[in-house]
Amino acid sequence: MGEDVVSPALQEQLDVLLGAPSYWQSQPPYALSGIGLLIALLCGLTFAHQIRHRLEDWKQDRLPLLPLGRFTTVFPYGGIVMGTVLFIGAGLQAFGFGAGTSFFLALLLAVSTGAGLWKQLEDLMRQVEEGTFTAADFDFFETRR
Repeated sequence: MGEDVVSPALQEQLDVLLGAPSYWQSQPPYALSGIGLLIALLCGLTFAHQIRHRLEDWKQDRLPLLPLGRFTTVFPYGGIVMGTVLFIGAGLQAFGFGAGTSFFLALLLAVSTGAGLWKQLEDLMRQVEEGTFTAADFDFFETRR
């Protein structure tokens, strides 16, 4: 009555497999993608608030718009870039890319795009300060509130 159902070799493999430490990771990491999106959105809202505040200060008191490279603007902008890296990197894993490749491509894409957008924003702020920026009518935004 004491017959073994599995062979001793299979039993040993099962013991190793069941005794291995477990860890949680979704494959592909959908949770990491969602966290990255949340970080990027929250930092984007913070960054937009900082830029809006700086434009209002310039409009009322003629405080300088530049340089943009202050902690209050660089930190949320960096959060946007890092959240985008997490979002894109985890999303690429859903299409079968490896973790290293997907996060490298995401970093390359997010940093290059972020640097270009930062440069454009600085150019727009410089135009606003010099008075050569005529495409935006700031009074239009006040009447819509």
